[in-house]
Amino acid sequence: MNPILSFTIIMLIWTIGDYIAKKTKSLISSMLVASIIFIVGFKTNIFPEDLLTSSSLLALGNTVVAFVIIHIGTMISIDEFKKQWKTFVIGIAAVCGIAISLFLIGSFFKDVNYVIASIAGISGSTISVIIVQEEALALGLVSVAVLPALISAFQGVIGFPLTSIILRKEAKRLQEEYKAGNLQTEYEISEETEDKTILPEALQTTAGTLFSVGVVALIAYYINQFSGGVLNTFVVALILGVLLRTTGVFKKNILNGIDAYGLMMLAILIIIFAPLATISVDQLIELILPLSVAFVVGVLGNMLFSAIVGKLLGYSMAMSVAIGLTSLYGFPGTMVLSQEAAKSVGENQEEIQAVENQILPKMIIAGFSTVTITSVVLTGILVSYFYY
Repeated sequence: MNPILSFTIIMLIWTIGDYIAKKTKSLISSMLVASIIFIVGFKTNIFPEDLLTSSSLLALGNTVVAFVIIHIGTMISIDEFKKQWKTFVIGIAAVCGIAISLFLIGSFFKDVNYVIASIAGISGSTISVIIVQEEALALGLVSVAVLPALISAFQGVIGFPLTSIILRKEAKRLQEEYKAGNLQTEYEISEETEDKTILPEALQTTAGTLFSVGVVALIAYYINQFSGGVLNTFVVALILGVLLRTTGVFKKNILNGIDAYGLMMLAILIIIFAPLATISVDQLIELILPLSVAFVVGVLGNMLFSAIVGKLLGYSMAMSVAIGLTSLYGFPGTMVLSQEAAKSVGENQEEIQAVENQILPKMIIAGFSTVTITSVVLTGILVSYFYY
């Protein structure tokens, strides 16, 4: 297919997805819209099988995955995690709950490959899905690679309304505490006004930044090779990103503001849809059961474990469950839902701010705990158990 035409079609699909997501306030995600369009397009032969490969976005996406993971690592503040360590622990428990519950009912799946793919889909976002797809496709497991992509497409449809209901309940409880004078004022998430880095100015340009991040990505790759594949490249990249931000080598959000970042993100998202071009309709139909089971059991396991651990740590059940459910969407949903919950009960600006200050820090850290860290690390470990 003509490269310019294929690139333009993909941008149109993503434009439609973004438009619908905006109009529905992300209840219908752009991922879901794009997934439906790609599935229908490929299965009706409206789109040629080489649509994605012809655009060169797949090649770009595979190249820059580690770059974006390092960027995500530079978003994580160690200081914030220290302040919200209980939230972090609940988030870990929620992801473990997803994994344990899905392994316990593994008989509903064809084999353990589908269990691992489901865990990655329910507990994480794009990066976890890509980790699964890379390993699955290397073994020729196309349907296994598609499963987490489909789960990811439907996550917001379940996660947003469910969390909204639970957070509004928590907000109402906090409002009553505020009126009774029992609400303790918590810190607000600190906003760093200055991006600090020890890198020279020459390495802070678009090219210089990409060079610096590329060196770190190569280091992650060679650590993976040196360990014989035991240490997943993407997990190492995430850890290096956190460390380099903490030590001041990289500034916060290292890729933000450079000319290439938006295109890099689009290219990475396109990777997720690649298996849809080759999977058969029969294979898609076979995924309906594992998709349904993954959501029902995975979400229940998430809620159960987060509620239990949250109770032990002194959090309310509603707050604990909301923290666990961040695995279904992450940031910026964590911020938007927190603000909406506070506004839904607050009778004045002071009351809204007091409630939001209680919820928002927990939800932001929860999203990093579940989606960004625990899911990526756990998925990186589990994919080594894939078999053909």
